[in-house]
Amino acid sequence: MSTAVPLPSVLADWYDGTARDLPWRRAEFHETYGAWGTLVSEFMLQQTPVARVIPHLTAWLERWPTPLDMSAASPAEVVNQWANLGYPRRALWLHRAAIEVVARHGGTVPRDITALLALSGIGDYTARAVAVFHYGDRHPVVDTNTRRVIARAIDAHAQPDAPSRRDLTRMSELLPADGAESAVFNAAMMELGATVCTARSPRCGVCPIADRCAWLAAGRPETGDSRRRQAKYEGSDRQARGGVLRALRHAPEHRMPAVAVLADWPDAAQRDRAVDSLVADGLIEAADGTLLLPR
Repeated sequence: MSTAVPLPSVLADWYDGTARDLPWRRAEFHETYGAWGTLVSEFMLQQTPVARVIPHLTAWLERWPTPLDMSAASPAEVVNQWANLGYPRRALWLHRAAIEVVARHGGTVPRDITALLALSGIGDYTARAVAVFHYGDRHPVVDTNTRRVIARAIDAHAQPDAPSRRDLTRMSELLPADGAESAVFNAAMMELGATVCTARSPRCGVCPIADRCAWLAAGRPETGDSRRRQAKYEGSDRQARGGVLRALRHAPEHRMPAVAVLADWPDAAQRDRAVDSLVADGLIEAADGTLLLPR
């Protein structure tokens, strides 16, 4: 392969032949659920593996196929449906966003980046993902996988630096001018980082841009890793929070006496911290010695 071939063209050809068949990439998904389907999928995919998201996404959209449907649900129904996806505040943010879409945009998820950013729980990545992957607009969409491909192929770094606005500038410089082509390029960069240019075991032997990768040409040097490490889940406050929510999801009417929730948790102080933080986040309520999912 000649390096004279534009990078977007190389990746578009590779993506066309090797991309995973994921629900949110199918035309019928967009026809059925519109931008709402893309928005829900992007909420769920934040810090969560694809394999875990797919069954939850299907169930979610079958139950609430439009923002109007979801806006009529209670917070308790939403938190319960979120189940074990993790980071459950996303469920409440998505619920609030649905209510806002109905109130502000007549039930249609907006196309404009500024309008998207004004919705609850939507940051720069999610706003751009909706505008690009559903509406086909030309914007850079940068996730961890994209940043890693840029770090290696262009900067000869083993791992990307901490996220910054510079990432969007770098990606903008690479985007094709055409909106449809730029959407494919955004998706292809993410797919390459997720399946080939992975963090721990990059498969350089099958990489479609191996002949133009600065890191590979430099001998794959270990240039350090400034990424923030996530704390171990086992024994963490996150695990305790998940245990409290799981107990309430499975309880009759989603409520239990407070003393009965995680009564056998080995660290009582940690269990209490988990309860307090969930109340503060609006994920559970406490009343008269009882814990329950939000009403």
